[in-house]
Amino acid sequence: MVLRNFFVKLFSWEYWPFGIIQLPILFLWMWYALKERSLFYFSASNPSILTGGMMGESKFDVLELVPEEVKPKTLLVKVPTNIQGVLKIIENNNLSLPLIFKPDMGERGWMVRKIKSTDDIEKYLSEIKIDFIIQRLVDLPLEFGVYYLRFPSQQNGFVNSITMKEFLFVEGDGKKNIQALIFEKDRARLQWGILQKIYQNRLAEILPKGEKLELVSIGNHCLGTTFLNANHLVSPKLSESFDRISKKIKGFYFGRYDLRCATLQDLENGNIQIVELNGCGAEPAHIYHPGASLWKGISDLIVHWKNLYQISKENHRLGVPYLSFEEGRAIYNRVKNLKMS
Repeated sequence: MVLRNFFVKLFSWEYWPFGIIQLPILFLWMWYALKERSLFYFSASNPSILTGGMMGESKFDVLELVPEEVKPKTLLVKVPTNIQGVLKIIENNNLSLPLIFKPDMGERGWMVRKIKSTDDIEKYLSEIKIDFIIQRLVDLPLEFGVYYLRFPSQQNGFVNSITMKEFLFVEGDGKKNIQALIFEKDRARLQWGILQKIYQNRLAEILPKGEKLELVSIGNHCLGTTFLNANHLVSPKLSESFDRISKKIKGFYFGRYDLRCATLQDLENGNIQIVELNGCGAEPAHIYHPGASLWKGISDLIVHWKNLYQISKENHRLGVPYLSFEEGRAIYNRVKNLKMS
């Protein structure tokens, strides 16, 4: 299985390490940094978000900027805490299980969990070492990552990337058990280390023909979610809807909304629930569509960084300062220390 997984990753660049894909962008970042005489020029892209959203920002603080009508109730929990404290917070805010728990600072799905029971809470508290978020579960069928940008010199912004997320699942044939179904699906097999623990009591169960089992309910690529290029959904109406929402967010020009909605029409009309707002450090995730061209992905990333540079430069000309080297280094070291804790 190890050898088979190796070749799956080798020939499907969507699974390659983050640093390899971003390597060509490193040179572009250095060139822009030289032009602006600032390693952290991107910090001016979103003046209301720490570092523009590249690193060190609080997810809770960023989500607080989002209008109430388009986001679920979200609470910040400071550590250390205990299960009694967490249960009291949940009760006092009229929430109930299941809920989503996730670290206030983190990336690529790290420690994002669907919490269904007090046992799940106890397990989460035994693992989490930093402040975390409790969020109402948004039980809507469609999940998207929508990238929005607005140049400060222009009145209106627009959407230039939409990623539809398909959660990891297997489908029964009435013959194979869940373990066999996982092993025969590349994307699921790559998550075996996690799935064997989650489904340890169900691996021998045979799924009826046609029945689908959602294996992971968190929409992150690192957890097996399929990212589908949905750029065909970009329309003037959709851009207008996200422009309306974005202009209500002070100091926001460039970033990705991770959201859920009921229908495609709701998406276009902005009838959405934003579960996370990511600043300039977020990628246009449509590039990871299975089988997509690596060169097209890199080309899209180059355009992405050009837009980031232009927005940052325009904001700087309007008086937004770039983060100093000392400030940037301090934030980087703080993030690094948190990851090591």
